[in-house]
Amino acid sequence: MHPGTTVRQDCLEKNGLSVTDAARVLGVDRQTLSNLLNARSGISPEMAIRLEKAFGIPAREWLMRQLDHELAEVRQRAGDINVEPFSTVKASIYGRKGR
Repeated sequence: MHPGTTVRQDCLEKNGLSVTDAARVLGVDRQTLSNLLNARSGISPEMAIRLEKAFGIPAREWLMRQLDHELAEVRQRAGDINVEPFSTVKASIYGRKGR
């Protein structure tokens, strides 16, 4: 789940805030918050601090949710990422010393 969904549920809906009101509380413009809520942007470290200050949920938790979401998205296409496992044997072939 995109963390913007959690922001909507745990911060806005739980507190009866509109997007405009929540943007005012967070000190951001309405479009910035709307982009987050609609999964068009993620939670930046600055937004995480704003959410922590406004709603008491630790910034680290917001950032971990964002990281978990991004990692899950990349894992879905991991099969398309072509990288061979590193080995010291291959490194010596390319003129690099293994450790």
